[in-house]
Amino acid sequence: MTNPGPVWPVRSASGVRLCLEDGRELIDGMSSWWAVIHGYNHPRLNQALQQQMEQMSHVMFGGLIHQPAVDLARLLIDITPDSLQHIFFADSGSVAVEVAIKMATQFWFAQGYPQKSRLLTIRQGYHGDTFGAMAVCDPESGMHHQFTHLLAKHFFVAAPVCRDDDSWQDSELDEIKTRLQQSHNEISAIILEPLVQGAGGMRFYCPQYLTAIRALCDQYDILLIVDEIATGFGRTGTLFACEQAAIEPDIMCLGKALTGGYLTLAATLTSTRVAEGISADGQGVLMHGPTFMANPLACAVAIASVELLLEGDWQQQVANIEQQLTVGLMCNLDFDHVRDVRVKGAIGVIEFKQKIDMAWMQPFLVEQGVWIRPFNNLLYIMPPYIIDNNDLGILIRAMNQGVRALDFKIKCSDPLIL
Repeated sequence: MTNPGPVWPVRSASGVRLCLEDGRELIDGMSSWWAVIHGYNHPRLNQALQQQMEQMSHVMFGGLIHQPAVDLARLLIDITPDSLQHIFFADSGSVAVEVAIKMATQFWFAQGYPQKSRLLTIRQGYHGDTFGAMAVCDPESGMHHQFTHLLAKHFFVAAPVCRDDDSWQDSELDEIKTRLQQSHNEISAIILEPLVQGAGGMRFYCPQYLTAIRALCDQYDILLIVDEIATGFGRTGTLFACEQAAIEPDIMCLGKALTGGYLTLAATLTSTRVAEGISADGQGVLMHGPTFMANPLACAVAIASVELLLEGDWQQQVANIEQQLTVGLMCNLDFDHVRDVRVKGAIGVIEFKQKIDMAWMQPFLVEQGVWIRPFNNLLYIMPPYIIDNNDLGILIRAMNQGVRALDFKIKCSDPLIL
């Protein structure tokens, strides 16, 4: 707040382009934090909002119900794993995680096991910025260490290092097996981001790890929560990342791309076992009720967005993005200050050995005509699926130029070179 960085006012947005107030256009590599998968100002999504607005923009979802929520619930239940037959609409991704944690906690309380109130997760994860969600984010490398003394205490184990199943080793499970043996009577659920850890470090791990975690949850009778807020709706190459591990969670969190980036909306889906188990002690319903739960406008545009995705050729779009990112970014491994380059689905990441100077890098990227928002030591993109090869090529060139410019900057500041 005392030394704010630069900002760029946006006048309008269409397709994959942001039009600034000064007339410049930027190709968007971020999908506005991974949500705008169809691009901006899409006529079909615009129409869905306009039509719903003529009926009603909002009505409370307590004692009342409306068709957009019913239709969206049926659609999501149809495309998610078969075991997920019940849904709770939330306001945002963070709230979806809060709801998932409440589901797991209330389930075991109603079963007569109130001591099963802690969660187990892997380090370098990120699940949101509200207090329940913060408590399952990495307590050391995450963004919330200032609040540690206020947060619930959960169990953390090392994140997997396997990039693909070929590199899988059973020893990856040693720590989590030990923790489960010691503490399973206290653990309500394991929560993790399937295959891709997002804002905690844009790390990828192999499907075999997730498959093994599902088996451990079954062995110790612990619920499995998958946070698909960033990975859901095709980003990793399958509709949901957990499909690549051939597993079904007990609870799934969705958000971000759910509405195509138009309005905030999230969903927490669960199994019949959990949904009915929550009420097993006769206390009734899940203890959560947002004011704007299942907002009709958000539900209507979410239906349009999901249908647009399913009707399109998103698999080929994501595969094309993955191929072009792989070909275009791997050259950066030749630079000493680059630690890693990795690509999965429509996600491309360059990881540096040191933290990026945002005050320098962000304006540099804008000058290249692109909108890419680095963080920590990561330069990455998650573009809209509709991006064409030419515009994606411009994003890739801008990333490569950023790497080269940073290399020059580092060398010029090295007294041994000067």
